[in-house]
Amino acid sequence: MKFLADLGVSMTTTRVLREDGHEVIHLREEGLGRLSDAAILEKARKEKCVVLTFDLDFGDLLATTIQSLPSVIIFRLKNQTPTWVTPRLLETISSCKQELATGAVVIVEDTRYRLRRLPIEVK
Repeated sequence: MKFLADLGVSMTTTRVLREDGHEVIHLREEGLGRLSDAAILEKARKEKCVVLTFDLDFGDLLATTIQSLPSVIIFRLKNQTPTWVTPRLLETISSCKQELATGAVVIVEDTRYRLRRLPIEVK
């Protein structure tokens, strides 16, 4: 699976994903730290990446579009260190692989995750 890591995601987490066989682009490595959230989503869509972020705005942005991709994993964890984030991320990827491939927003919390398929229907 291919990922686009937002600035809040640790380079340690990025490294572990690569060691696990995933392709990962980190915005910091590409000098794109000032990219807007909308531009990050567009980059992920074009490059067929799943966005990794701590920024809740991505869920709101996806709700205003009718796009099925890119998928986004949003972390809402009390402990945001790589030693806590990375195993939760690996578990989530394993559990949600199919949904992430076809379009989903996954909110990763301390003891569970919540998944919503894309596009998000606003009622």
